[in-house]
Amino acid sequence: MVAVVEDDESFRAALQRLLKSGGFSVRSFGSAEDFLNSGQQHKTGCLVADIRMPGMSGLDLQAKLNADHCPIPTIFITAQGDETMRLQAMRGGRG
Repeated sequence: MVAVVEDDESFRAALQRLLKSGGFSVRSFGSAEDFLNSGQQHKTGCLVADIRMPGMSGLDLQAKLNADHCPIPTIFITAQGDETMRLQAMRGGRG
């Protein structure tokens, strides 16, 4: 299953439709907290997450999953990235 974690409802829905049209099983969540509360971490084969969201960021989510020994391959999406953020994402959420 692919999990989409994105706070923008219209973008989240569009991404979910795109992935489903490619044959993927998809669940979407409006926040990192919603994803964590869903219990779907161990059923998720790939995570598509916005880096900047209210509350827990995508990088914070990745770090939490790694700390919980639940590393999930993650694709980050963002409208506003910088070099520091890119390097942190590539290091698996570790500063």
